[in-house]
Amino acid sequence: MTRKHLFSLRPRPRVVQIGGRPFVSEGLREHAWDDFYHRALTMTWPVFFSLAITVFLMFNALFAMIYQIDPTGIANQYPKGLAGAFFFSVETLATVGYGDMHPQSVYTHIVATAEIITGMGNIAVFTGLIFARFSRPRAKIIFGKHPIVRMIDGKQTLMMRVANMRLNLIAQASAQLHLVRMHSTPEGFQLRRIEDMKLLRDQHPIFMLSWNVMHVIDEDSPMYGTTPEGLEAGEATLLLTIEGVDETTSQSMMARHQWGTKDVRWNHRYVDLVHRDENGVNVIDYTVFDEVLPLDEEEQKAT
Repeated sequence: MTRKHLFSLRPRPRVVQIGGRPFVSEGLREHAWDDFYHRALTMTWPVFFSLAITVFLMFNALFAMIYQIDPTGIANQYPKGLAGAFFFSVETLATVGYGDMHPQSVYTHIVATAEIITGMGNIAVFTGLIFARFSRPRAKIIFGKHPIVRMIDGKQTLMMRVANMRLNLIAQASAQLHLVRMHSTPEGFQLRRIEDMKLLRDQHPIFMLSWNVMHVIDEDSPMYGTTPEGLEAGEATLLLTIEGVDETTSQSMMARHQWGTKDVRWNHRYVDLVHRDENGVNVIDYTVFDEVLPLDEEEQKAT
């Protein structure tokens, strides 16, 4: 492979899932330091600490080589050579100050000063990133795998089940539901349209356990008169967003989930989460959270 071909290599395309459909991005040029802060916050903890350790080792190895330009600049250097200079760099960067090894030339003092100034900046950056990762609010909200469509109070209703895994209070909880699908204009122009879906209740004052988010499919609904086949042909996606304030941390939090049309179960019902044990205590069984059952004939007649 020639140098020209090597520098013309494009980065691996990113894949984004929307409603279970993959979208591959092409033509975006990304460099290692582009949006480093966002990358540092979104990468996994093992990758983050591996990166921090790698930077630490490379930083000290670089200064060890610089120290070795003056082989006699470090007093009591042990072991001799690059290894001793590396350990001296680590001690200097950490400001440990054991006292055994110390600068004994002007050159080494200058290099140690430069290392301390640069090292303090690196430590501040990684300390700030660790704090930002720990302090970033994360919603522990789970969403049912399958939205369902069934008759409720004589009206065809779309329902989605969500739950708060922390079992603490989420104050001012609100929900927004959107339908994203392809739309063709009379001129033949195709665009992906985002349509608002009105919820039966879009506020939950005490969201602690579970919440059945419901949308009535009436004349004002974007899903009115549609069929599963029609939604699939339009590449439809349901997007539900939950927002609120965590009472424990007093921080705003948000959770989002999306479903493709193949995830929707028509004429189904959710398995009940709550039941009473032999002592009359209400028990919430989250092991059946994702389970749905088809409506039997009597339930369909009742609706």
